[in-house]
Amino acid sequence: MKCPFCSHMEDKVIDSRPTEEGSAIRRRRECLKCGARFTTYEKIEDTPLIVIKKDGTRQIYDRNKIINCILKACSKRPVSITQVEDLAINVEQVILNSMKREITSTEIGELIMPRLKNLDEVAYVRFASVYKQFKDVDTFMAELSKIIQEK
Repeated sequence: MKCPFCSHMEDKVIDSRPTEEGSAIRRRRECLKCGARFTTYEKIEDTPLIVIKKDGTRQIYDRNKIINCILKACSKRPVSITQVEDLAINVEQVILNSMKREITSTEIGELIMPRLKNLDEVAYVRFASVYKQFKDVDTFMAELSKIIQEK
């Protein structure tokens, strides 16, 4: 760390502690050349996750959008808000653990579908009908047939 007083590049850390919010570490330093003391802060660089929509536009990831689309699919179904939030958190963890800085909305949908299918099959079909953009009744019936065969 460069000393703000003499520009010397060597110092020693005298004290180190987390800030009040816990979002950064405060370090008290002493320059090895001039003996001046100064404070530095170390924090995690926050890079937003970007979602690439089907039309090519980009927007910042928002967990609430996932929760809202799952809630629509689960409308009038025996699925609690806690289960919906847990599903959204689970999907978010998978996305963040992938270390990607950009993800397509299609990839997010692919992560949601199997989890929603395990949660509630009717909600899954509702979600799939919008996500996969079923064009006609035959496509819808083909998806239902897959579910019935799996049982």
